[in-house]
Amino acid sequence: MSVGRICVRDVDTAEAHESVQVAAERMQERGVGTLVVLNAAQEPIGIVTDRDLTARVLARRRDATQTPLSEVMTPGPTTISEEATIESGLSLMRSGGFRRLPVVDRDGKLVGLLSLDDVLTLLAEEFNLIGQLLRRGTPARIP
Repeated sequence: MSVGRICVRDVDTAEAHESVQVAAERMQERGVGTLVVLNAAQEPIGIVTDRDLTARVLARRRDATQTPLSEVMTPGPTTISEEATIESGLSLMRSGGFRRLPVVDRDGKLVGLLSLDDVLTLLAEEFNLIGQLLRRGTPARIP
């Protein structure tokens, strides 16, 4: 199965010049913990999480209204093609030590976000279906 079939397509984004304050407010309003930072061509150039804001802004007592996202985002995020397999996505997450991957089309434009939670949800659903199949195929006990 391809990454494009299970990724979230409604991705919250930001621009590198935006202040950390604006980004934090957007995260809070939308109930998300990650923003993908895009350039003018809609290509991912960074990713910022609520953890980044805590560690790179609050813990260092930086002014959130004056600090641009470009100074605290993780630049050059690893991306994955929407046509790639889920196994490829898991491999990238495991080797990179991250839980989210921006998903891009053939032109490198953002089309979605794959999270470890998406993959785990899919696996849980698949295991549930397999369990149902096994229960149907198991003969009933004779008293």
